[in-house]
Amino acid sequence: MVRPIAFLVGLGFAGILLYSLIMGAAAYISEPPKPTAEHEFHLHPKEVRFASDGPFGKFDLQQLQRGFQVYKEVCAACHSLHHVAFRDLKDLGFTDPEVKAIAKGWATETPSINPETGEPATRKSTPADKIPTPYPNEVAARAGNNNALPPDLSLMTKARHDGPAYVYSLLTGYQDQPAELLKKFPDSKTGAGLHYNPYFANLNIAMPPPLVAEGQVTYADGTKATVDQMAKDVSAFLVWTAEPKLQVRHQTGLAVIIFLLIATTLAYMSYRNIWAGVKH
Repeated sequence: MVRPIAFLVGLGFAGILLYSLIMGAAAYISEPPKPTAEHEFHLHPKEVRFASDGPFGKFDLQQLQRGFQVYKEVCAACHSLHHVAFRDLKDLGFTDPEVKAIAKGWATETPSINPETGEPATRKSTPADKIPTPYPNEVAARAGNNNALPPDLSLMTKARHDGPAYVYSLLTGYQDQPAELLKKFPDSKTGAGLHYNPYFANLNIAMPPPLVAEGQVTYADGTKATVDQMAKDVSAFLVWTAEPKLQVRHQTGLAVIIFLLIATTLAYMSYRNIWAGVKH
């Protein structure tokens, strides 16, 4: 008795799903969705290559140090790195004294508690501390950014499709709103406090262009700091913050593949040896 009832219930669900599919397809054909500015003018990320790309990719430490410098001098004023501690910077090639100096001289101090009064306070950061957020809370962050909340950048290149290419394209993609867009979609004019960027999902972003001129950062290694170079460097740095063990993972994967190839070869040779005298 239970099986026929279960069959009928399942058949009913299947019928409802089929009906919904047919009605949805009919509605789409009879009244197709209207084109939108976002659909027609949104661009896919630009083609750009990084040293960490591909199964054999590895980090360019010099580029990562330059990217960290761009983050420190430009991006850190608004964006946090919740998942990165100062001591992690040793993986970029910084020495212990350099890491201590970076932590101690960071523009935003680490939140703390005054041991004498119990009141909230701040102190100089140490290598063991996470890189502190530039704002004490979300309300302050929104108040300083036209009510937009600057996202944490620790995992940004993992959270966005084509992560590093997306970040690079966004940083270099600011431009005037095309006249063609305004002609076709007059209601899509970029609002006050927003900036047109075709690589952003809805075309208008609250963040003003962070990289605006050549030489905005003076690189310690003498590399020419063009807008394009700074965008590439900070994008590469954010690949590292999102996956600091990427290079180790690539090396481990290569070792595992080599092991599996050897093991497969030995297993096949053993099979041939054991069954060599058996007629199949």
